[in-house]
Amino acid sequence: MAEFDHNQIDDLIHSRIRLAVVAVLAGVEMAEFTFIRDQVKTTDGNLSTHLRKLESKQYITMEKRFVGRKPVTEVSLTVLGREAFERYLEHLESMLGLSK
Repeated sequence: MAEFDHNQIDDLIHSRIRLAVVAVLAGVEMAEFTFIRDQVKTTDGNLSTHLRKLESKQYITMEKRFVGRKPVTEVSLTVLGREAFERYLEHLESMLGLSK
């Protein structure tokens, strides 16, 4: 029987934009802000807001640098963020009765 305890879902990850961001980052070591924005199909401002929330919980790190005069922001999923994402997926699988 599936475990339907929705209270165990990580609300920080469960937001559509943040879930998409974490999913993108789970597949790469690092991604530039513009790459994430394009993959998630959101605006710069919206993405920035969601990245700050993920960063405040230490699920991601952001490093800013300049290439010439152009600012570049690189985003990485932390170990804590990767573990949280794995728990999130495992809980969804459990709710669906797919866990091993």
